[in-house]
Amino acid sequence: MSAPDIERPSAGTSQSAPPGQRRTVRPLMMRLHFYAGILVAPFILIAAITGGLYAVAPAIEQIVYRDYLSVDYSGAPKPVADQIRAAQQVRPDLTVSAVRPAPEAGDTTRVLFTDPTLGESERLAVFVDPSTAQPVGELAVYGSSSALPMRTWISQLHRHLHLGEPGRIYSELATSWLWVIALGGLYLWWDRYRKAKARNTSARLLTVDRTAQGRARTVNWHGAVGAWIAVGLVFLSATGLTWSKYAGENVSDLRTALSWTTPSLDKTLDTGAPATGGGGHEGHGGAAPAVSDTGIVDTHVGQIDSVLTVARENGVDNAVEASIPADASTAFAVAETRQPWVMSADSIAVDGTTGQVTDQLRFADWPIAAKLTAWGIQLHMGLLFGLLNQLALAALAVALVTVIVRGYVMWWRRRPTRGSDWAVGRAPLRGALRQTNPAFAVAVVVVAVAVGWFMPLLGLSLLGFLVVDAVLGLRARLRA
Repeated sequence: MSAPDIERPSAGTSQSAPPGQRRTVRPLMMRLHFYAGILVAPFILIAAITGGLYAVAPAIEQIVYRDYLSVDYSGAPKPVADQIRAAQQVRPDLTVSAVRPAPEAGDTTRVLFTDPTLGESERLAVFVDPSTAQPVGELAVYGSSSALPMRTWISQLHRHLHLGEPGRIYSELATSWLWVIALGGLYLWWDRYRKAKARNTSARLLTVDRTAQGRARTVNWHGAVGAWIAVGLVFLSATGLTWSKYAGENVSDLRTALSWTTPSLDKTLDTGAPATGGGGHEGHGGAAPAVSDTGIVDTHVGQIDSVLTVARENGVDNAVEASIPADASTAFAVAETRQPWVMSADSIAVDGTTGQVTDQLRFADWPIAAKLTAWGIQLHMGLLFGLLNQLALAALAVALVTVIVRGYVMWWRRRPTRGSDWAVGRAPLRGALRQTNPAFAVAVVVVAVAVGWFMPLLGLSLLGFLVVDAVLGLRARLRA
């Protein structure tokens, strides 16, 4: 739950907890939740809004670019090699690197080119009508999901606000704190509910009390909605960290150390020894590179249809992307692409000259951690379960925005009614860590250091909170 606070503090930042008070972790959680909510929630709010837009972008993309993605079915598809050659006529200045054959009747084929004028992870796609082998347009696509320009723009807005590498600090800061604020808020809300039940007073945990008014109603909405979405927020935080700059590097190092990395397909051909594996089709497409009438070098393109046939015969038969090798020492790689409700993605390497399978990578053989990572990333991107996945993420983003806004409303309504017009709600009592069990306090410090090392932006910002808090406390004592 991203919010400044959950209940009204009885004193300002200049006061400390009275000595002899019962040891409890609640004041510490209150103070952490307050400062994180006040200072980090704006970043989380931006991430929630941009993330909600990205969640529905795949569905909107199908409408905005329907003229590129869909064509009227007019007969059996032409050979994929002919479709690639048609695209090469459009962009003879570029090198073809891969192709995504039309997965269904009425879909277009994407012929992908390496374009040095595009940004990192971007390629140029020429869309071809498979029935006529006629190009229908070209667009830049981004990443392994082959996102089209609108989704790419939203993705980069969500990732770094179009500020480049410096902008990634905002999203990593939000992601690093999201799970802390969510779990802290969930504990505070549960503890409030538990105490209310112990006093035999009315209390709600997962439902909203519509009879409440004013600040009580805001608190109830904030807590109940936050409790509902807490698990989703922790999931978004955990998966989002894999894309972050600093914590993401530590995640990668940890996965490598534990052998949790995604295995890779070996595309190297041993030209000095006979290829191994099944698949047959010897003699398919073994001719030397040809030059067309237009002067375009047809390197390996003529082998693509036989390669796709070998892949289908070996079970790689969903929507695929086939990479086209640049030289004779590299095999074709045919990999199943991310599709809704498809839980696995197999890939295969094929020698285009002999039609022999040189390597296979089955999703069933991946380490379980690599599988969970792949599923988590697809779920985070709204791709695993299609439109249902996207609507769920959009609803989660809207709920998070309401929780944050209600948290600030609570903070505003708690401000002093007298004095400066710029007065704001006071923070919970000081001395929260001293109110906990000494052993627990030591454990908190050790965990904070460890987590801060693993997530550097969380650690640095937490240190900043402590410095600000100490300065404010010193200032209050000097005034007194």
